[in-house]
Amino acid sequence: MSERILRLDIAGTPVEWLSWQDAACLYARGLVTWTLGDVIYRLQGGISRCSGERSQMHLHSIIACDGRINPRPRSRPPLTNRALFRRDQNICLYCGRSFHDHELTRDHIVPTSRGGRDHWLNVVAACRRCNQHKGDRLLEECNMELLALPFVPNMAEYLALINSHRIRGDQMEFLRGQFSRHSHGRLERAAPLLVV
Repeated sequence: MSERILRLDIAGTPVEWLSWQDAACLYARGLVTWTLGDVIYRLQGGISRCSGERSQMHLHSIIACDGRINPRPRSRPPLTNRALFRRDQNICLYCGRSFHDHELTRDHIVPTSRGGRDHWLNVVAACRRCNQHKGDRLLEECNMELLALPFVPNMAEYLALINSHRIRGDQMEFLRGQFSRHSHGRLERAAPLLVV
């Protein structure tokens, strides 16, 4: 039982991935208001003394819960190297070559030493060689160019990025419908990068 369940808020906005145990708790507490997708877990409990029947719970791949669970949803997904590297398709956005996660670094387009901030629009995936060559200089100072523009993923895109290898078809179809125009083609490996 390793498949994750996609949790939405009551309006259908993606919020997070849940384990089957966390989802079962939400079902048991009566907080699941509607569901989508297939039933992916069928749980059986004990036998009720009152009815003599075994309790059962069917967990869907996508569940929506009311706002009592997470009253303040995130306005912007957290910036992590894993999500950043997935956003940039594990490609160095300076030289254009593919790398494994451990071979990539987070490069600040405007270096932090020069007032650049650590946020989605100022960082790209870079190989160690390109990152060291750029150093704390601006792109025009070291004659380098970006191969694609950075973008801030929305929550649907972020959830697809952080769980990219374990998303069910029905979950991906739901998430894909909420991708922004900036991400189309960049979150799906088969499509080319958006060239600047």
